[in-house]
Amino acid sequence: MNNSLLIYLVFSGLVVLALVFDLGLISKKNTVITLKNAIVQTIFWVSLAFAFSVFVWYENGPNDALQYLSAYLLEWSLSVDNIFVFIIIFSFFGVQKQDYSRVLLLGILMAIVFRILFIALGSGLVARFDWIMYIFGVFLVYTGSKMFSSSDEEEFKPEDSFAFKMMKKFMPTTNAEPNGRFIIKKENKILFTKLSMVVVMLGLIDIVFAVDSIPAVFSIIPDPNKKLLIYSSNIFAVLGLRSLFFLLRGAASRFDFLQQGIAIVLIFIGVKMLVVQWVHIPVWVSLLVIIFCITGSIFYSIYHNRKGVPADVKD
Repeated sequence: MNNSLLIYLVFSGLVVLALVFDLGLISKKNTVITLKNAIVQTIFWVSLAFAFSVFVWYENGPNDALQYLSAYLLEWSLSVDNIFVFIIIFSFFGVQKQDYSRVLLLGILMAIVFRILFIALGSGLVARFDWIMYIFGVFLVYTGSKMFSSSDEEEFKPEDSFAFKMMKKFMPTTNAEPNGRFIIKKENKILFTKLSMVVVMLGLIDIVFAVDSIPAVFSIIPDPNKKLLIYSSNIFAVLGLRSLFFLLRGAASRFDFLQQGIAIVLIFIGVKMLVVQWVHIPVWVSLLVIIFCITGSIFYSIYHNRKGVPADVKD
């Protein structure tokens, strides 16, 4: 058995076992995830991701392991920013706390499917048109610059989003209290509750996030033949989204400047892609930049409060 196949099998096995554990023990109906449980789950997912990096190091050497780890931390930091949009969506739809876990799980599974499709498409484009990396670089520099200078007034508004308008137009919905249900049958018609709308919206919103994250991860792992490293770093980061949601939900207002930290990372990654022909930046440098920018922005946020969050996430 070659190394690539073995790594695929180990990765697939870890994901399946983790999801079975998650579905069987964590995602039960009407279960409210406490802060303590969220901390345990976050440690579990992060430890699993780091354990996989050790396995990659053992099988393929330190370079692949560092590429995977850098890509994972990049995706993880971008995922943290996604959490704040998720919080706004849950607040807008008035989702009950006991429904958070199952709704997040379904939304994340949908996001994983979209990520796989995006990575496959991106790998194909990079393999066929190497100049597309420069387009990715320009896009990331532009996105990072725009993100860095964005104001509080530009905060995400679910009711104005394309995803919300499309659902209201094409999905038969009901405003009735879902009571944990995703669909309600009324007068022989199947109607989607707000829980279904949230699941679909989480999946569609992740497509927007993937437009940033997928090009960024190709700067860390430019070889399109290393799709497994790209897949695994993305999927492990996405799988940890739910526990991060519960961990950060009550502390969201304390990370006001995280967006600027992520923006600097995106600009650095974009510049790296643009100068790769003339300047070689080792993967360990990218790893240090990601760690420094994210941790620095978090610590800076703790001492410089700037904005609030929806009232229901402060309790």
